[in-house]
Amino acid sequence: MNQSRPKVRISRALGIPLTPKCVKYFERRPYPPGVHGRSRRKTSDYQVRLLEKQRLRHQYNVSETQLRRAFDDAVRLDGKTGENLVTLLERRLDAVVHRSGLTKTIYQARQLVAHGHFAVDGIKVDRPSYRLRPGQVVRVRERSLQKPPFQLAATGAQAGSGPTAPYLSVSLTDLTVTLIRPPARREIPIICDEQLVVEFYSR
Repeated sequence: MNQSRPKVRISRALGIPLTPKCVKYFERRPYPPGVHGRSRRKTSDYQVRLLEKQRLRHQYNVSETQLRRAFDDAVRLDGKTGENLVTLLERRLDAVVHRSGLTKTIYQARQLVAHGHFAVDGIKVDRPSYRLRPGQVVRVRERSLQKPPFQLAATGAQAGSGPTAPYLSVSLTDLTVTLIRPPARREIPIICDEQLVVEFYSR
């Protein structure tokens, strides 16, 4: 999803830093952008739900159409719709690539997937929205292994200091990641009250 607005402004509007680079700017000005940013107040339930929906959408860098489609799929599954929605988004190819430590941001993950640098079970996939099934293996394609982003990823520099997601099996040296099982909501490190998103779409 192309997003022309600066990430820092979006982060301030949403109340969460979207990239590591945004953190220091967000901490310096932790209020919405604009002349009236300091004095803005949420005045309605609709605004609260809309903000939560936008938070979820931007953390996964998906379009409104893609998020709505994922919600419709989540409704049809057993269990809590909100948790199903987050789980489905987490199984997107770009999300798995990012969560595995192969890229530093979800934006970079989307770009590299779209440029055809990854294969799923040996088959080239260039759709960031491709939804992985448990057991599928994502691998950087042979022709892309020597490219700078993947050479950097192989050193572990992109992975950050946190533990690997427990639903993924990652080998940074081989630049491969396997989705072991569907992720549980408590294991997914996003900032969102997904029930408010469900209420937004159910209104």
